[in-house]
Amino acid sequence: MSNAVDLLILNLLDWIGPNPRPYAEVIESWRTSCPRLPVWEEANAQGFLDHHHEPGCGTFVSVSAKGAAHLRKHR
Repeated sequence: MSNAVDLLILNLLDWIGPNPRPYAEVIESWRTSCPRLPVWEEANAQGFLDHHHEPGCGTFVSVSAKGAAHLRKHR
């Protein structure tokens, strides 16, 4: 892990933690329009996040099995 985006992805995975968080909360905190810090986009592109919809509750984001393994490997 050498660049800022990689380190911020680890922070994102830590922040989400073991329990799903509402999509709106995650995107409000982690989405950026800065092309140099595409943390949310990269975490999704690498398959580190899962998204699921719960009827009546909304969409939630959780750390995928791949994301959890990545976090364990680099922390």
